[in-house]
Amino acid sequence: MDDTKLEMFDDVGGLVEGEMSFPSNKNTQNIGKKPDFNTLDEPIRETILRDLKAVGIKFAHVLLPREKKALLKDWDLWGPLMLCTFMAMVLQGSDTADNSNDGGPEFAQVFVIVWVGSMVVTLNSKLLGGNISFFQSICVLGYCLLPTTIALIVCRVILLVEQTNLLFFLRFTVSMVGFVWATYASVVFLGDSQKPGRKVLAVYPIFLFYFIISWLVISHTNT
Repeated sequence: MDDTKLEMFDDVGGLVEGEMSFPSNKNTQNIGKKPDFNTLDEPIRETILRDLKAVGIKFAHVLLPREKKALLKDWDLWGPLMLCTFMAMVLQGSDTADNSNDGGPEFAQVFVIVWVGSMVVTLNSKLLGGNISFFQSICVLGYCLLPTTIALIVCRVILLVEQTNLLFFLRFTVSMVGFVWATYASVVFLGDSQKPGRKVLAVYPIFLFYFIISWLVISHTNT
């Protein structure tokens, strides 16, 4: 702060002296100024690592769905895109009995079911009076595909050996565990967004959504 002496005459003609303080230019320039941090100036490597860390944290919340608002605070679609692409790439390797399938339909099928299906479920939630945004709902539905993706990986490992009825039952069990896990996690994150009397109507489409994807895991992983 700069101190400036102020001189003035009072009513009786006497000289009054005092000091008045004024803010310096250096301090006034910082008032209301935002921090110098800018993501545009950030190295690409740090940006990628920060985004990957955020995706990993959301995956951890899906594995242990305790904090209900974890996926709704800072939504993104990177995780759903990664899971959907991975599932489509794995499922497209399945062949039909005559080995004439080139895998294209399965890849497109997964994308249509995941994205269009999640949009339909989200639209149903909004029509029922859900209090979360459209993209928040898609983010939750996409990230909760993680258990189903894990089930798909386990099923592909089981298919490396000669198949028996016992192994098919094991694949079925793994797929159903992934289905229940995904449905439970999504209900935990989306349950409070619906009015108490409409939760069943909102959960039923979510149930069908993950059931169809889990059925793909079972029926489209035969070598």
